[in-house]
Amino acid sequence: MLLFFTLGLLIHFVFFASIFDIYFTSPLVHGMTPQFTPLPPPARRLVLFVADGLRADALYELDENGTSRAPFIRNIIMHEGSWGISHTRVPTESRPGHVALIAGFYEDVSAVAKGWKENPVEFDSLFNESKYTWSWGSPDILPMFAKGASGDHVYTYSYDAKREDFGAQDATKLDTWVFDNVKDFFHHARNNQSLFSKINEEKIVFFLHLLGIDTNGHAHRPSSRDYKDNIKKVDDGVKEIVSMFNHFYGNDGKTTFIFTSDHGMTDWGSHGAGHPSETLTPLVTWGAGIKYPQRVSAQQFDDAFLKGTSISLLSGVCYFQGILPVDYLNNTDLFKAESMFTNAVQILEQFKVKMTQKKEVTLPFLFTPFKLLSDSKQFNILRKARSYIKHRKFDEVVSLCKELIHLALKGLSYYHTYDRFFLGVNVVIGFVGWISYASLLIIKSHSNLIKGVSKEVKKPSHLLPCSFVAIGILVAFFLLIQACPWKYYVYGLLPVPIWYAVLREFQVIQDLVASVLTYPLSHFVGYLLAFTLGIEVLVLSFFYRYMLTAGLTAFATWPFLTRLWTRAKMTSLSWTFFSLLLAVFPLMPVVGRKPDISLVMGAGLLVLLLSLCVVTSLMKRKDSFIKEELLVHLLQVLSTVLSMYVVYSTQSSLLRKQGLPLMNQIISWATLASSLVVPLLSSPVLFQRLFSILLSLMSTYLLLSTGYEALFPLVLSFLMFVWINIEQETLQQSGVCCKQKLTSIQFSYNTDITQFRQLYLDDIRRAFFLVFFLVTAFFGTGNIASINSFDLASVYCFLTVFSPFMMGALMMWKILIPFVLVMCAFEAVQLTTQLSSKSLFFLQHFFFLVKDYGSWLDIGTSISHYVIVMSMTIFLVFLNGLAQLLTTKKLRLCGKPKSHFM
Repeated sequence: MLLFFTLGLLIHFVFFASIFDIYFTSPLVHGMTPQFTPLPPPARRLVLFVADGLRADALYELDENGTSRAPFIRNIIMHEGSWGISHTRVPTESRPGHVALIAGFYEDVSAVAKGWKENPVEFDSLFNESKYTWSWGSPDILPMFAKGASGDHVYTYSYDAKREDFGAQDATKLDTWVFDNVKDFFHHARNNQSLFSKINEEKIVFFLHLLGIDTNGHAHRPSSRDYKDNIKKVDDGVKEIVSMFNHFYGNDGKTTFIFTSDHGMTDWGSHGAGHPSETLTPLVTWGAGIKYPQRVSAQQFDDAFLKGTSISLLSGVCYFQGILPVDYLNNTDLFKAESMFTNAVQILEQFKVKMTQKKEVTLPFLFTPFKLLSDSKQFNILRKARSYIKHRKFDEVVSLCKELIHLALKGLSYYHTYDRFFLGVNVVIGFVGWISYASLLIIKSHSNLIKGVSKEVKKPSHLLPCSFVAIGILVAFFLLIQACPWKYYVYGLLPVPIWYAVLREFQVIQDLVASVLTYPLSHFVGYLLAFTLGIEVLVLSFFYRYMLTAGLTAFATWPFLTRLWTRAKMTSLSWTFFSLLLAVFPLMPVVGRKPDISLVMGAGLLVLLLSLCVVTSLMKRKDSFIKEELLVHLLQVLSTVLSMYVVYSTQSSLLRKQGLPLMNQIISWATLASSLVVPLLSSPVLFQRLFSILLSLMSTYLLLSTGYEALFPLVLSFLMFVWINIEQETLQQSGVCCKQKLTSIQFSYNTDITQFRQLYLDDIRRAFFLVFFLVTAFFGTGNIASINSFDLASVYCFLTVFSPFMMGALMMWKILIPFVLVMCAFEAVQLTTQLSSKSLFFLQHFFFLVKDYGSWLDIGTSISHYVIVMSMTIFLVFLNGLAQLLTTKKLRLCGKPKSHFM
């Protein structure tokens, strides 16, 4: 059995990793020759201001007094430059937004696996192609463009990461630091001849990354005074920097200024998805090469363009993957036409390289070229465009080049996804084979379905293994002659041994079919419909959380559809009540809600009240309750009280902008560290141990809560306890075993409990309940698909300094706490009903629903769907081990630690 689970984990890890090789591979193309416009650029230098997290409406709208929050920027709009609303492409995160701005392509989706923190592949950027680049700002943004830059010409100046504190008194200091350091830099340049010479070169870039607005938006939300006042501070700083540049360079008219943002922000202070508040960002440009404002009766502009392309043109470096917005430029029609032609040739070169790379590793008779852009069509379009330039038909050149760019980008996407179908089919075949094999082993070892069916053991034939060896050799040879990566061999060859193992169990398949045929057709159809309906409800719940409510409502009626109501009325009523109460949570809002600490305090008081009742009842039973156990429960009650105090104290401190108190931080981390240890000190008696686990985990959960979700683990735990009781009733009703008192059952390490009984059809219902409760634990209070969907305020009791991985880890633990509660309850169900969990395998529904496009929320959602389902076995093995540890191990406060055994 150990070998089986080890093999299963390995196979599931392979299938899990497949999404990153099939759906999330780099779209970048290397090996092209840079293309340059033959005409000189309009600017010698570019100054790029990026106000991180700035919404378009927040900049452009007037305040309550009818005045602009950014008077300098508004004056530029009215008298000096061009402006608009740019659409940032989702995912609306800082890294993808800056990559689009500065590197000229949409973020490599494989960066999702690195949390948007590191370059998953090498890429070129405006900074690398410049003569010199100086940048100031966040340590999270600047290094991504300096890393991999050739030579020594990209200089970064960052403040310490600890300054990015969401609980800080004044986040505008992040922007003030940037402005002050830029001014100091130019003051130093006047007295340093070497530096003075460098900043007077051509093709130089100055990048000012301003993080204060984003930090204030996360901490206080965009509607706050802090966010709006930060816009005014940025406007003042930009005004000073522009004045300094003009003075330093003697108003030579060779500086281009661009003010924009990487993404916006929702009303509740998050970003990452595709809401207009996140994707609509301001764009204001002025200076060399930019059109002056024109007064018209109706403002019309096309804001769907990639800003990185415009930046690279103005500064005179090569283009990347965007379409040049020529309508924004203040230059001759010839310059616009030549620039557009160069833009088209650059993207066409990428298409050619991508096509050549794919053609070289594909058998000629299997290669299917992109038919919309043949070699002859490429030649005709380029020849016609050059002819139009010669005859000064510049509008026709722009139109023709846009058509070519559109076709080339479609072709790039075509060749980028060329192998997706082949790899996807192999993974699906392998996964279906593994499900089949695992199911056959379960039926063979733990079921009585095939008992009584006549078996005639036949001698093994050599034909089957020889056939699969031949198939494996053919697949390997096919991959070898196409020079496929080594991972293709894994996905292509893995299904071969899996399906060989399936067909080796052909006798079991025959016996299973014969056994199923003995069932009445009406019963078989009924079971099949019920199974299909249950699975589809689970599938839909991944997309529509209210399906969890529908499922829990259906669960509430279950006792009344069976004989349970007549045998255990109180248990049945409790099941119905808590099922309906839990069904409320999936209907509650996930995002956009304001923190409500009173609900967290209410949840804490309920925990204390429950603790008082339980401790009082246990103290009456002197035979089973000792002083050591009482001390453990009192420690947990104290931990709950401290958690409530920390939540309230931290909230008050942050409202006063005094940051996170050190003592609160110490208590929070100590509570988290002890939450998995303290339950091991309690009695292994079933009820007492489960209650101890709930108390410890609730202390941590309170620290990570901001509102109604603090009540979720409590309601879920009540339902789990009722589930334990009601499963005892169902087992007794079926006559499988006698009912035991929960107060007399102890958790312990036993031999495999499957030796007590075989599996029954009712165990399928128990397995379905487990899976449904696990899904409810995941999605009951939110969407774990994206880090974007959680409120940063949830982790403020632990840290306020920006640390995405630490914050993400804390949120994942918050999500796992209800999961652990369910698994511990299932341990009790297994113990009381003598049920084996080794038969639980969840069917895969989501492979072809994975996306590599759309918002960070969409990508994250689709990944989470696939990951949750694909890693179900991996996850259950891990959590089953954790649940066994929490429920069965016993440590003593004094003396040598030991485990309790029956």
